Amino acid sequence: MSGASFGTPAGAVHICASGETVTYIGFEKRYVTEEITEVIEMTMTQLDEYFDGERKEFSVPFTVGGSELQRRVCDSLMRIPYGETRTYKEIAADAGFPLAVRAVASAVGKNPISIVIPCHRVIGSDGKMRGYAGGIPFKEYLLEVEGRRPRKN
Repeated sequence: MSGASFGTPAGAVHICASGETVTYIGFEKRYVTEEITEVIEMTMTQLDEYFDGERKEFSVPFTVGGSELQRRVCDSLMRIPYGETRTYKEIAADAGFPLAVRAVASAVGKNPISIVIPCHRVIGSDGKMRGYAGGIPFKEYLLEVEGRRPRKN
């Protein structure tokens, strides 16, 4: 396992990889060895391009574990187009769990590959920002990068 901290315009994220696969992009300092492998370097480059407005889709190889619900929620998150948002209720329906909105919201919150799997594009049914592991200001910044002006709480 290797990992490195990476500064973004909105704050630090941490990137971890196992072999040639990213296993974590997030805000908790995990396995930060400051060993920058090829896949971590690729991830940093693509994140820089994203924050510069030059990248709308990521191509870094990543692995998502977890339960069937968590994997299906991550798949649903990947279908949210750049610059658009969905509600937790819409994600629950798309993932095949329309009556499990709270469980789906919990799975969104456990997304292990932040930014690349765009959980920041999920908002409340009222259009307001809801929790984000990196904090609401980070979430708002990501939406602004994508040209979407978030509605203030």
